[in-house]
Amino acid sequence: MDRFEVLDTFVRVVEAGSISGAAERLDIAKSAVSRRLADLEQHLGVQLFRRTTRRMDLTDTGRSLYERALRLLADLQETELAVSSEHGALSGNLRVAAPLSFGLLHLGSAVNDFLHLHPDIRFDLDFNDRQVDILQESFDVAIRIAELEDSSLIARPIAPIRTVVTASPAYLAEHGTPRTPEELAAHRCLLYTNLAEPGLWRYRDAGGQPGEVRVSPALKANNGDFLRQAAVDGRGIVLQPLFICYEAIERGELVVLLDDYQWHGVNAYAVYPQTRHLSQRVRAFVDFLVARFAGVPYWERCLEKR
Repeated sequence: MDRFEVLDTFVRVVEAGSISGAAERLDIAKSAVSRRLADLEQHLGVQLFRRTTRRMDLTDTGRSLYERALRLLADLQETELAVSSEHGALSGNLRVAAPLSFGLLHLGSAVNDFLHLHPDIRFDLDFNDRQVDILQESFDVAIRIAELEDSSLIARPIAPIRTVVTASPAYLAEHGTPRTPEELAAHRCLLYTNLAEPGLWRYRDAGGQPGEVRVSPALKANNGDFLRQAAVDGRGIVLQPLFICYEAIERGELVVLLDDYQWHGVNAYAVYPQTRHLSQRVRAFVDFLVARFAGVPYWERCLEKR
């Protein structure tokens, strides 16, 4: 029995929540995963899972072993990386999750430049606006654009995400230009639905006082690129991050409205598990992103040209 192989399989089953899920991630047969678990339990003389027809729950002994196995496997991986890095460039797999629009518009070029520096890295990218479970789905890093809740994960800020209110010149010519946030309530608005309250737009005025306006949806969607194009086509007014609409602003396809107000924004973070040893390739990639987006993000320069 290869002890490290068996321990790695055990950890994959815990994180995947099932033997079939672990088998898929390991790219081996389910029978092989079952055999490794059986060998491990027989070798230790303990039961690691409480099995039912629908789920597998860790026993107390299994949970203790899982925590220890994570540390052992991390130590092994870090040792291998430390030895290999003495003789060459970074190598290995990096599984990264990112929001769809940000990933397509801004992360792709960053990944390409990182690969130019470290050609032996193999990326597995998941562009999706859902919030992935990093531990359960075995991601190394996730990019999150949100107000983060407290968790056991480490979050490093990458860039501020400023939001703006925009509309096309054609829409404004037909419907008029709002002069105050309150006037937005009378306009056709385009709402991003991956928010807790899509129709509630929050802001601070020039004096720093908070305010909010509830707007009516002319169109709702869960993708920012679709909403940007709808705004360009004159379908309504949209509130969205500058990193999505900055090029349309530069081309004059969208006009920034109510720019005396600061609309609710967040930060982009690189989020990764908190382990005793962070792999060198994860550390290098996160450091690269932090340096790449340092200072005023390039997508905000469109406001300086106005």
